[in-house]
Amino acid sequence: MIEPFKKALPVLNRIEEAGYEAYFVGGAVRDYLIKREIHDVDIATSAFPEEIKGIFKSTVDVGIEHGTVLVIEKGEPYEITTFRTESEYKDYRRPDKVTFIRSLDKDLERRDFTMNAMAMDARGAIIDPFHGKGAIEKRMIQTVGSADDRFTEDALRILRAVRFAGQLGFRLEKQTQAALGRHAHLLEHIAIERILSEFEKLLNGKSKKESIQLLTEAKIHHYLPGLSDKGTAINEIAKADINSLTSNQMWLFLLFILEEPAPQEFLKRWKMPLKKIKYLTKSLQILRNRAKREWELLDLYEAGIQSAIDVEIIYSVIKNQKSESKIMENEMKRRFELLPIQERGDLDVTGNDLMIWRGQAGGPWIKEELQKIEHAVLNGIVKNEKAIIKEWLESWNRR
Repeated sequence: MIEPFKKALPVLNRIEEAGYEAYFVGGAVRDYLIKREIHDVDIATSAFPEEIKGIFKSTVDVGIEHGTVLVIEKGEPYEITTFRTESEYKDYRRPDKVTFIRSLDKDLERRDFTMNAMAMDARGAIIDPFHGKGAIEKRMIQTVGSADDRFTEDALRILRAVRFAGQLGFRLEKQTQAALGRHAHLLEHIAIERILSEFEKLLNGKSKKESIQLLTEAKIHHYLPGLSDKGTAINEIAKADINSLTSNQMWLFLLFILEEPAPQEFLKRWKMPLKKIKYLTKSLQILRNRAKREWELLDLYEAGIQSAIDVEIIYSVIKNQKSESKIMENEMKRRFELLPIQERGDLDVTGNDLMIWRGQAGGPWIKEELQKIEHAVLNGIVKNEKAIIKEWLESWNRR
């Protein structure tokens, strides 16, 4: 048993000592068998929430109506959820009613995919009633029971299936894949924020080419913001060398290939954070410039190091140039470090200096003057020294 489980073992033991069953469940067990890094462990138990609260001194009701209690043990938080069954899902996302039960098998039966419907006891034995281990060995994603039932219960599972294919490099079982297309339209009932969360994970996957292809094969793109009529462009993206790209780089590539005329509005439809929208729209403009010409000092300066790296990597993908991302990253860092200034704060003068020299109150002129100084310093016209800049400005203004 590896460290994340060993650390949580006293929690399982405490529950068992109180006369209840307790198991590690879900993604942690799956990742353990796949040999992926495990971040958090989830625990399922036959104990009801009030019984868990009676066993442990420090608890928080984080989702008690669904059977989840947060237990703080030796400073570590653990989510402990009571075995449960679920009623019909009228909103295609959450069950109308949750019933607490004492049966592990019945609890595992309600889960999405067989690889996520396994449990591990305190001795390391795997409980696998739906053959999730076999699916993992075949590198296959398969629903627990009927794929039609699982996807109509919770439509977000449609995107989760595609996302897992990209993250794990697994293929979809035949019936599971067929059901994707039949129920893709149900994504219209899912909040955009939840769709974005899954889509971001998909874009970070190590086998995202396959995931992107699945989006169009199952017509899922028809129900994603701004992509309903972009199947051809999405297929072009899937043909490129994209598996090593980050999610930001993927968004940038997507915007470029779509030739999106209003990128800010497109990204807003995804309910993306404003900071990320600003970064991507700025980077897109720089990428469009890069597609027309070599880097200029001002381009590099205005991009900033991270945007410059992302742009250069996507430019190489567009040009189908086989070059290691790390090599390009190091080259962009080298160029950036050679700039005489790397941001406005590096200038040896401030807006306050300009107001004193001119004897004039602040206003839009300060920004214009600082931009003029930036360009001059970057192009080697003037050294980044206050006295020299002052003298240069005076001579400029006498013209």
